[in-house]
Amino acid sequence: MDIGLHTAYPSTARHGLHAVVRTKDGWAVRHAVVTVTDMSGHQVVRAEVDAEGEVMTAPLPPGVHTVVVTAVGYMPVAVTAIATASGTAELGVLELARQGGVDLPPPGVWTIDPAHSKVSATAQHLGLSSVQGRFSEFTGRIDIGPTAETSSVVAEIEAASIGTGNRTRDDHLRSADFMHVDLNPVISYRSTGVSAAGPDRWTVRGVLTLAGVTRLVDLDLSYLGTSPDPWGGLRAAFHAVTELRREDFAMNYNQVVQAGISLIGATLKVELDVQAVRGEPTPQS
Repeated sequence: MDIGLHTAYPSTARHGLHAVVRTKDGWAVRHAVVTVTDMSGHQVVRAEVDAEGEVMTAPLPPGVHTVVVTAVGYMPVAVTAIATASGTAELGVLELARQGGVDLPPPGVWTIDPAHSKVSATAQHLGLSSVQGRFSEFTGRIDIGPTAETSSVVAEIEAASIGTGNRTRDDHLRSADFMHVDLNPVISYRSTGVSAAGPDRWTVRGVLTLAGVTRLVDLDLSYLGTSPDPWGGLRAAFHAVTELRREDFAMNYNQVVQAGISLIGATLKVELDVQAVRGEPTPQS
Protein backbone atom coordinates (compact mmCIF):
# COMPACT_ATOMS: atom_id res chain seq x y z
CA MET A 1 0.00 0.00 0.00
CA ASP A 2 1.30 3.41 -0.95
CA ILE A 3 1.06 5.66 2.11
CA GLY A 4 2.18 8.70 0.07
CA LEU A 5 4.45 11.63 0.89
CA HIS A 6 4.90 12.47 4.57
CA THR A 7 6.84 14.99 6.55
CA ALA A 8 9.20 13.60 9.16
CA TYR A 9 7.68 12.43 12.44
CA PRO A 10 9.19 13.73 15.68
CA SER A 11 12.26 11.73 16.69
CA THR A 12 10.46 10.84 19.95
CA ALA A 13 8.02 8.58 18.06
CA ARG A 14 8.41 4.99 19.22
CA HIS A 15 7.89 3.14 15.96
CA GLY A 16 8.77 3.60 12.30
CA LEU A 17 11.86 4.00 10.17
CA HIS A 18 14.43 6.34 11.70
CA ALA A 19 17.49 7.72 9.86
CA VAL A 20 19.68 10.82 9.69
CA VAL A 21 20.95 11.98 6.27
CA ARG A 22 24.35 13.72 6.25
CA THR A 23 27.19 14.74 3.94
CA LYS A 24 30.59 13.11 4.49
CA ASP A 25 31.67 16.07 6.64
CA GLY A 26 28.59 15.78 8.85
CA TRP A 27 26.20 18.47 7.57
CA ALA A 28 22.49 17.77 7.21
CA VAL A 29 21.13 17.25 3.68
CA ARG A 30 17.96 19.21 4.34
CA HIS A 31 16.18 18.52 1.04
CA ALA A 32 16.62 14.73 1.04
CA VAL A 33 13.68 12.39 0.42
CA VAL A 34 13.50 8.85 1.85
CA THR A 35 11.47 6.27 -0.08
CA VAL A 36 10.69 2.81 1.34
CA THR A 37 9.51 -0.10 -0.81
CA ASP A 38 8.64 -3.68 0.07
CA MET A 39 10.26 -6.74 -1.52
CA SER A 40 7.78 -6.69 -4.40
CA GLY A 41 8.79 -3.11 -5.27
CA HIS A 42 5.63 -1.40 -4.04
CA GLN A 43 6.12 1.94 -2.29
CA VAL A 44 5.32 1.73 1.41
CA VAL A 45 6.17 5.25 2.54
CA ARG A 46 7.92 8.34 1.27
CA ALA A 47 9.12 11.00 3.72
CA GLU A 48 11.09 14.24 3.67
CA VAL A 49 13.84 14.84 6.21
CA ASP A 50 13.60 17.76 8.60
CA ALA A 51 15.99 20.72 8.97
CA GLU A 52 18.47 18.51 10.84
CA GLY A 53 18.45 15.85 8.12
CA GLU A 54 16.42 13.48 10.32
CA VAL A 55 13.44 11.36 9.31
CA MET A 56 11.02 9.25 11.36
CA THR A 57 8.19 7.60 9.45
CA ALA A 58 4.99 5.93 10.54
CA PRO A 59 5.37 2.24 11.55
CA LEU A 60 6.36 -0.07 8.67
CA PRO A 61 4.88 -3.48 7.90
CA PRO A 62 7.14 -6.07 9.52
CA GLY A 63 9.75 -7.59 7.21
CA VAL A 64 12.48 -6.63 4.76
CA HIS A 65 12.34 -3.32 2.91
CA THR A 66 14.49 -1.32 0.50
CA VAL A 67 15.22 2.28 1.48
CA VAL A 68 16.34 4.78 -1.18
CA VAL A 69 17.58 8.26 -0.23
CA THR A 70 17.67 10.95 -2.93
CA ALA A 71 18.57 14.66 -2.97
CA VAL A 72 19.28 17.14 -5.74
CA GLY A 73 23.02 17.32 -6.38
CA TYR A 74 23.80 14.04 -4.58
CA MET A 75 24.25 10.43 -5.61
CA PRO A 76 21.29 8.31 -4.42
CA VAL A 77 21.87 5.69 -1.73
CA ALA A 78 19.97 2.41 -1.37
CA VAL A 79 20.07 0.26 1.78
CA THR A 80 18.10 -2.64 3.25
CA ALA A 81 16.00 -2.16 6.37
CA ILE A 82 14.35 -4.88 8.45
CA ALA A 83 11.24 -3.75 10.30
CA THR A 84 10.46 -5.47 13.59
CA ALA A 85 7.05 -6.74 14.60
CA SER A 86 6.31 -3.27 16.00
CA GLY A 87 7.16 -1.64 12.64
CA THR A 88 10.47 -0.16 13.81
CA ALA A 89 13.66 0.06 11.68
CA GLU A 90 16.75 1.99 12.78
CA LEU A 91 19.24 2.96 10.04
CA GLY A 92 21.38 5.50 11.89
CA VAL A 93 23.40 7.94 9.72
CA LEU A 94 23.14 7.63 5.94
CA GLU A 95 25.92 9.49 4.09
CA LEU A 96 25.33 11.06 0.67
CA ALA A 97 28.14 11.91 -1.75
CA ARG A 98 27.99 14.81 -4.17
CA GLN A 99 27.36 14.00 -7.82
CA GLY A 100 30.61 13.96 -9.79
CA GLY A 101 32.60 13.23 -6.66
CA VAL A 102 32.92 16.94 -5.83
CA ASP A 103 32.09 18.08 -2.32
CA LEU A 104 30.58 21.47 -1.56
CA PRO A 105 29.89 23.45 1.59
CA PRO A 106 26.24 23.62 2.69
CA PRO A 107 24.17 25.71 0.21
CA GLY A 108 23.73 29.41 0.91
CA VAL A 109 25.60 32.72 0.92
CA TRP A 110 29.20 32.73 2.15
CA THR A 111 31.06 36.01 2.77
CA ILE A 112 34.84 36.12 2.31
CA ASP A 113 36.65 37.10 5.51
CA PRO A 114 39.66 39.25 4.47
CA ALA A 115 41.21 39.04 7.95
CA HIS A 116 41.72 35.31 7.48
CA SER A 117 42.27 35.19 3.72
CA LYS A 118 45.16 35.95 1.38
CA VAL A 119 45.30 37.23 -2.20
CA SER A 120 48.79 37.18 -3.69
CA ALA A 121 50.56 37.48 -7.05
CA THR A 122 54.08 36.19 -7.73
CA ALA A 123 56.40 37.24 -10.57
CA GLN A 124 59.82 35.99 -11.58
CA HIS A 125 62.70 38.41 -10.92
CA LEU A 126 65.78 38.28 -13.19
CA GLY A 127 64.87 34.70 -14.03
CA LEU A 128 66.42 33.60 -10.75
CA SER A 129 63.98 34.16 -7.91
CA SER A 130 60.47 35.47 -7.36
CA VAL A 131 58.81 38.51 -5.83
CA GLN A 132 55.41 38.14 -4.18
CA GLY A 133 52.87 40.91 -3.66
CA ARG A 134 49.83 40.69 -1.42
CA PHE A 135 46.60 42.69 -1.53
CA SER A 136 45.39 43.66 1.93
CA GLU A 137 41.94 45.05 1.08
CA PHE A 138 39.31 42.96 -0.68
CA THR A 139 35.74 41.74 -0.37
CA GLY A 140 33.83 38.85 -1.89
CA ARG A 141 30.75 36.68 -1.84
CA ILE A 142 30.32 33.00 -2.70
CA ASP A 143 26.85 31.64 -3.45
CA ILE A 144 26.77 27.86 -3.02
CA GLY A 145 23.90 26.17 -4.83
CA PRO A 146 22.62 22.60 -4.63
CA THR A 147 25.18 21.74 -7.34
CA ALA A 148 28.54 23.14 -8.41
CA GLU A 149 26.96 24.36 -11.65
CA THR A 150 24.51 26.59 -9.75
CA SER A 151 27.22 28.17 -7.56
CA SER A 152 28.91 31.54 -8.19
CA VAL A 153 31.43 34.01 -6.81
CA VAL A 154 32.06 37.77 -7.04
CA ALA A 155 35.04 39.63 -5.58
CA GLU A 156 36.61 43.10 -5.56
CA ILE A 157 40.19 44.02 -4.65
CA GLU A 158 41.53 47.50 -3.88
CA ALA A 159 44.41 47.75 -6.35
CA ALA A 160 46.30 50.30 -4.24
CA SER A 161 46.47 47.83 -1.33
CA ILE A 162 49.30 45.91 -3.05
CA GLY A 163 52.34 45.34 -0.86
CA THR A 164 55.66 43.63 -1.67
CA GLY A 165 57.71 44.84 1.28
CA ASN A 166 59.43 47.54 -0.80
CA ARG A 167 57.85 50.98 -0.94
CA THR A 168 59.56 52.04 -4.18
CA ARG A 169 58.47 48.86 -5.93
CA ASP A 170 54.92 49.15 -4.56
CA ASP A 171 54.60 52.72 -5.87
CA HIS A 172 55.83 51.55 -9.27
CA LEU A 173 53.20 48.77 -9.35
CA ARG A 174 50.51 51.36 -8.61
CA SER A 175 51.73 53.60 -11.45
CA ALA A 176 50.67 53.75 -15.11
CA ASP A 177 53.42 51.22 -15.97
CA PHE A 178 51.36 48.53 -14.24
CA MET A 179 47.94 48.84 -12.56
CA HIS A 180 47.44 52.62 -12.90
CA VAL A 181 45.38 52.64 -9.71
CA ASP A 182 44.37 56.31 -10.04
CA LEU A 183 42.27 55.37 -13.08
CA ASN A 184 41.55 51.75 -12.14
CA PRO A 185 41.15 51.59 -8.36
CA VAL A 186 39.31 48.24 -8.27
CA ILE A 187 40.24 44.78 -9.54
CA SER A 188 37.06 42.76 -9.97
CA TYR A 189 36.18 39.13 -10.68
CA ARG A 190 32.77 37.68 -11.48
CA SER A 191 32.23 34.01 -12.24
CA THR A 192 30.25 32.98 -15.31
CA GLY A 193 30.22 29.23 -14.69
CA VAL A 194 31.40 26.51 -12.34
CA SER A 195 32.05 22.86 -13.15
CA ALA A 196 33.39 19.86 -11.29
CA ALA A 197 37.05 19.07 -11.99
CA GLY A 198 37.54 16.12 -9.63
CA PRO A 199 37.16 15.24 -5.95
CA ASP A 200 36.93 18.49 -3.96
CA ARG A 201 37.94 20.54 -7.02
CA TRP A 202 36.10 22.99 -9.26
CA THR A 203 36.95 24.94 -12.38
CA VAL A 204 35.56 28.46 -12.01
CA ARG A 205 35.17 30.34 -15.27
CA GLY A 206 34.88 34.09 -14.94
CA VAL A 207 35.61 37.64 -16.02
CA LEU A 208 38.56 39.51 -14.51
CA THR A 209 38.95 43.27 -14.83
CA LEU A 210 42.50 44.42 -14.04
CA ALA A 211 44.21 47.70 -14.97
CA GLY A 212 41.17 48.70 -17.00
CA VAL A 213 41.26 45.54 -19.16
CA THR A 214 38.67 42.75 -19.00
CA ARG A 215 39.59 39.15 -19.83
CA LEU A 216 38.16 35.67 -19.37
CA VAL A 217 40.07 33.90 -16.58
CA ASP A 218 39.64 30.41 -15.15
CA LEU A 219 40.43 29.55 -11.54
CA ASP A 220 41.51 26.10 -10.39
CA LEU A 221 39.62 25.96 -7.10
CA SER A 222 40.00 23.41 -4.29
CA TYR A 223 37.50 23.08 -1.46
CA LEU A 224 39.32 22.35 1.81
CA GLY A 225 36.35 21.71 4.11
CA THR A 226 34.17 23.44 6.70
CA SER A 227 34.46 24.01 10.43
CA PRO A 228 32.71 25.94 13.21
CA ASP A 229 34.64 28.98 14.43
CA PRO A 230 35.06 30.44 17.96
CA TRP A 231 32.55 33.20 17.22
CA GLY A 232 29.58 30.91 16.57
CA GLY A 233 29.87 30.93 12.80
CA LEU A 234 30.51 28.28 10.19
CA ARG A 235 33.55 28.66 7.91
CA ALA A 236 34.53 27.14 4.59
CA ALA A 237 38.10 27.15 3.26
CA PHE A 238 39.19 27.31 -0.38
CA HIS A 239 42.43 27.52 -2.33
CA ALA A 240 42.49 28.87 -5.89
CA VAL A 241 45.25 29.46 -8.41
CA THR A 242 45.57 30.86 -11.92
CA GLU A 243 48.25 32.29 -14.19
CA LEU A 244 47.99 35.66 -15.95
CA ARG A 245 50.06 37.10 -18.78
CA ARG A 246 50.98 40.71 -18.02
CA GLU A 247 50.66 41.74 -21.66
CA ASP A 248 47.00 40.56 -21.68
CA PHE A 249 46.28 43.37 -19.21
CA ALA A 250 48.40 46.03 -20.93
CA MET A 251 51.11 45.84 -18.26
CA ASN A 252 53.95 45.81 -20.79
CA TYR A 253 56.62 47.58 -18.80
CA ASN A 254 59.88 45.68 -18.64
CA GLN A 255 63.60 46.23 -18.54
CA VAL A 256 66.23 44.04 -20.13
CA VAL A 257 69.27 44.15 -17.90
CA GLN A 258 71.78 42.05 -19.82
CA ALA A 259 72.07 39.19 -22.27
CA GLY A 260 68.35 39.35 -22.96
CA ILE A 261 67.39 38.68 -19.34
CA SER A 262 64.21 40.55 -18.33
CA LEU A 263 63.89 42.22 -14.97
CA ILE A 264 60.31 40.92 -14.56
CA GLY A 265 58.78 37.70 -15.86
CA ALA A 266 56.02 37.73 -18.47
CA THR A 267 53.51 35.87 -16.27
CA LEU A 268 52.01 36.25 -12.82
CA LYS A 269 50.98 33.36 -10.62
CA VAL A 270 47.90 34.38 -8.65
CA GLU A 271 46.95 32.44 -5.51
CA LEU A 272 43.98 32.84 -3.21
CA ASP A 273 43.68 31.27 0.23
CA VAL A 274 40.16 32.05 1.31
CA GLN A 275 38.06 31.60 4.42
CA ALA A 276 34.39 32.39 3.96
CA VAL A 277 31.76 32.73 6.68
CA ARG A 278 28.25 31.42 6.09
CA GLY A 279 25.86 34.36 5.86
CA GLU A 280 26.99 37.69 7.25
CA PRO A 281 30.45 37.74 8.88
CA THR A 282 30.54 37.93 12.67
CA PRO A 283 32.63 40.55 14.52
CA GLN A 284 36.01 39.19 15.52
CA SER A 285 39.53 40.29 16.33
